[in-house]
Amino acid sequence: MNTLSKSKKSSGFAGKAFSEIRHFRTYPHNMQVLLITNMLYAFVLPVVELFVGTYIIRNSSEMAYVIGYQLAVYSGIPLTFLVNGFLMKKIKITWLYAFGMLLSGISMAVMMSLETLDLGGIVMAGLIMGMSYGFFWANRDFLALNSTNDGNRNYYYGLESFFNTMASVIVPYVIGLFLGAAADKGILGGDIDLAYKIVTLCVFVLTIMASCVLSRGKFPKPENRKFIYFRFDKLWNRMMGLAGLKGIAQGYIVTAPSMLVMTFVGNESTLGVLQSISAIVSAVLLYILGRFTSPKHRIWIFSAGLLLFALGGAFNTVLYSATGVIAFMLCLVLARPLMDMGYFPIQMRVIDYVSRKEKRSSYTYIFVHELGLYIGRFFGCGLFIVITLLISDVVALRYTILIIGVIQLLSIAVALHITKYLDKAEQGVEPRAL
Repeated sequence: MNTLSKSKKSSGFAGKAFSEIRHFRTYPHNMQVLLITNMLYAFVLPVVELFVGTYIIRNSSEMAYVIGYQLAVYSGIPLTFLVNGFLMKKIKITWLYAFGMLLSGISMAVMMSLETLDLGGIVMAGLIMGMSYGFFWANRDFLALNSTNDGNRNYYYGLESFFNTMASVIVPYVIGLFLGAAADKGILGGDIDLAYKIVTLCVFVLTIMASCVLSRGKFPKPENRKFIYFRFDKLWNRMMGLAGLKGIAQGYIVTAPSMLVMTFVGNESTLGVLQSISAIVSAVLLYILGRFTSPKHRIWIFSAGLLLFALGGAFNTVLYSATGVIAFMLCLVLARPLMDMGYFPIQMRVIDYVSRKEKRSSYTYIFVHELGLYIGRFFGCGLFIVITLLISDVVALRYTILIIGVIQLLSIAVALHITKYLDKAEQGVEPRAL
């Protein structure tokens, strides 16, 4: 009887899994290709975002170098978005997308090959990584915009967030154990630099696999249209304000976990374990939200992510200890994908609306949106640097996250205003002037 019960449970789980796969296959072919590509590349992003920072700290003992690296990354992104806008008229967009993924491995290889980790070498590696992000995100956003519609974007970004969160479980844990074992001289004769180089090789393998999957898509060639403008609809200006607020958190959040964990908790192994705690539950929740929510729920999802982020910042500020870091990391594991899951469909919906209204290429808004993010990122990084220089590293690490979290809460009002405006416009009701 017990065996039969277990068999039924197993069969029920397998049946549910196959049912979800069949549901996935009901979506357009290009959307499926993008999701599988993003699933593979999701296993690269935690390496780039977490362990590059710890590598710089371990080999230079300078937290300012981590911020310098991140500023170089962020400076390379909008420049590459601009270059990409011209290249996509002549080069197949999937090639540019694949090139961006491969550049992430090249950037890591450049950094690992430096005999002395000085600021110049770090900035060079950061600029290459910025180019990687630029080619990757510019073409990824363009293809996602043209391969989805407002009705299926909750599912698209919910499944994408599910992949990213699962990767944040597996990758930090496995690589953290690997690097930790090397640091403790358990493997590779204690050669931690060799361990980082092996991780870089794995990044190359994953990016090649993702590029091969991407080549199976049947994406139309972008229109050869002007994409640089300086005046925009008032609704888009509101969207740029929302982008700036999002960028403020991005500017600091990529480097904050590695700096806090290396300061309070321990080595890379500890970092990996922390990122994995609770993320499985988060991934399941994100998939359910993407599968069963509709566009009207986006504001609630977005707001929940922002509130969790602010709560995590409060834990870090009040406790400012290993316990506070753990609490912050647990909040961040869920807050970040919730914010993205709510934000990106709103962004895409605004681009759909203003590109039709102003009769411009959708890439116009993808490019300008990145500039808005850059301004916010620069402010986020700059805030940390200013507090560090004027006061101390301790004050910067303790208070910056909370300050950014509180500022980010303004995004709720902006996103709500944008959503209500679009709802009225699409119902044929003339919205009030912004």
